[in-house]
Amino acid sequence: MNSLTSKLPPIGTLGPFVALLLACVFFATQSERFLTSQNFALILQQVMVVGVIAIGQTLIILTAGIDLSCGMIMALGGIVMTKVAADYGLSAPVAIACGIGVTTLFGLINGLLVTKVKLPPFIVTLGTLNIAFAITQLYSNSQTITDIPDGMLWLGNTFRIGDTAIVWGAILMLFLYLVVWIALRETAPGRHVYAVGNSPEATRLTGIATDKVLLGVYVMAGVFYGIASLLSVARTGAGDPNAGQTENLDAITAVVLGGTSLFGGRGIILGTLVGALIVGVFRNGLTLMGVSSVYQILVTGILVILAVATDQLSRKGAR
Repeated sequence: MNSLTSKLPPIGTLGPFVALLLACVFFATQSERFLTSQNFALILQQVMVVGVIAIGQTLIILTAGIDLSCGMIMALGGIVMTKVAADYGLSAPVAIACGIGVTTLFGLINGLLVTKVKLPPFIVTLGTLNIAFAITQLYSNSQTITDIPDGMLWLGNTFRIGDTAIVWGAILMLFLYLVVWIALRETAPGRHVYAVGNSPEATRLTGIATDKVLLGVYVMAGVFYGIASLLSVARTGAGDPNAGQTENLDAITAVVLGGTSLFGGRGIILGTLVGALIVGVFRNGLTLMGVSSVYQILVTGILVILAVATDQLSRKGAR
């Protein structure tokens, strides 16, 4: 029995998948519209922005950090890429590069403050959250930008498989998860991310430049926030200065529900995808049941507390 148990995946890995399956079974009994391919395609579309933000958030949390600024950095990236296209007539690729460049720069700033100044990630990203919000409002004059070239909207277009319309942005999100999963699992830099999260000092003593790993993680997170900016613009068809105000908490929720430990060093990126889908399934299912959005937020909060409590108990049990 012990040998069989040792071969099974840890409960922290299985838990998110089981929770997603149970949620789907429950909502399937509550609404006949839930178990349709069109509805599942809609859920993917609804979670694609937060899902991509959560990739960057996962990388940071794996190193025992946290990024509270991710949502507002994403919003700033969306405003930059749409406004420079609208004001200066830049082509879509150049405008997109400008937006991703700004989000990457913010990731670099976060990383430098954490690694060089040795400030806590919570404080650093709380500060850059407010800075990004202020710059977004000032640069956009708090106005939504709608004069956007078609090249920035193509990820919001759909293709059909049978009667189901699937948005291209959701396919990009799934592809990014696959790439990051392979990178974390099969490459030395990916293993270094886990090592830094487990024990920065022990990792440093093995000759790994922990500051470079951390800085690289924050910069890569900024890149993913920029990609999420593009997905947000493609989905809404506008650069919205008021976007990103809840995406930071939604991304952290997805990471936690996906089984990644807030203490660093443990978790899988595909679990974050499942965590994002759990949030999407609950909100979609409760909407189909006619439940108020207030209760959807309540349920999400309960799920986060349960996930963190499970992580804490599993850590105590491992000692």
